[in-house]
Amino acid sequence: MTRPPLPPFDDASARQKVRMAENAWNSRDPDTVTQAYTETSQWRNRSEFLTGHAEIHAFLTRKWASEAEYRLIKELWATAANRIAVRFAYESCDHEGNWTRSYGNENWEFAADGRMSRRIASINDLKITADERLFHWPQGIRPDDHPGLSDLGL
Repeated sequence: MTRPPLPPFDDASARQKVRMAENAWNSRDPDTVTQAYTETSQWRNRSEFLTGHAEIHAFLTRKWASEAEYRLIKELWATAANRIAVRFAYESCDHEGNWTRSYGNENWEFAADGRMSRRIASINDLKITADERLFHWPQGIRPDDHPGLSDLGL
């Protein structure tokens, strides 16, 4: 199985890969998202260290069970060869209706088949009110005309 675009990435293919990742994560479907990673993919997500499909799938299932109204925007930061750096923000609320905007950076490394073999994520959380939300689109893929991070001043 291959997941184009394949490394080495140029600016255009890296932007495409970032948007594809954003769209997959906005699906909130662990089955879909897990397939973008190698079977032995290594993750650092905040203080959690994961390896492989089973751990990634369990993490994503747990994540989206607790983060309602999840909406994510990713933006390319840099690319070189088989690596991509992104910055991102997502908004979600807990089951009590408390909103959070989470900001972060990810470093991605890809196998030759285009699947991600390493994901290193650093994330910070900011409590916000419902009125402070900036991500306003129906649950799922961000529409092409919705502003990105830079356009929103993030």
